[in-house]
Amino acid sequence: MDTLTTHGITISVETFYNQQHSVPAEYKYVYAYRVTIENNREQEVQLLRRHWIIQDSNGIKREVKGEGVIGEQPVLQPGQNHVYVSWCPLETGIGKMYGTFTMLNKETNIEFEADIPAFKLIAPFKNN
Repeated sequence: MDTLTTHGITISVETFYNQQHSVPAEYKYVYAYRVTIENNREQEVQLLRRHWIIQDSNGIKREVKGEGVIGEQPVLQPGQNHVYVSWCPLETGIGKMYGTFTMLNKETNIEFEADIPAFKLIAPFKNN
């Protein structure tokens, strides 16, 4: 599990290779990841937007931007966390992801960025 705290928001990511939906012979590798977002601040916050950088080991780099996560813009009270699971396809058996969540301090109405830790996506048979 990879964990990073920025501006009082702790983000942890755990990854899983999805063998059932992957077809390595067709350069299709599917990974799932579980993200836990914890509010360690004194104020209520809301996740507004996500920005992901996704890299394959063949040099392909993609950016994904959008509102919220999996259709939600969760509000977290101090000490609360939000957990969600999503997935990512790659063309290679090894890659990585990282990015930011744009958060809103509900008390001050000021937006800030919480960094998502870089994490590796590795098919088990590639991990020596």
